[in-house]
Amino acid sequence: EVQLVESGGGSVQAGGSLRLSCTAAGFTFDDSRMGWYRQAPGNEREGGASIYPDGRTYIADSVKGRFTISQDNAKNTVYLQLNSLKPEDTAMYYCAADASSLVCATGKPRAWGRGTQVTVSS
Repeated sequence: EVQLVESGGGSVQAGGSLRLSCTAAGFTFDDSRMGWYRQAPGNEREGGASIYPDGRTYIADSVKGRFTISQDNAKNTVYLQLNSLKPEDTAMYYCAADASSLVCATGKPRAWGRGTQVTVSS
């Protein structure tokens, strides 16, 4: 069974920090590109950060300098450190995985978690 389970969301004041976690199971984590996306009410889902099997990372311009993505292969977990949070960061944050091994498990190369809510107040 393929699972992506996010945790670590919550409500914080502007300037605060959170660390989101996504634990994966049911596919080959070490060969996967892991990413974090977010979706605010009324908006389209947008990419935030990605990390590749070779350790390379991508950070969206909107969060660059404030968010950091990392992973622990031994724990099959990807993290998103959110610092200097702003009210406009308020959204549901989703973990996603892209991997060829997912095709065998699910018939599709992309898997999604159910999300964790981040709310930032002024």
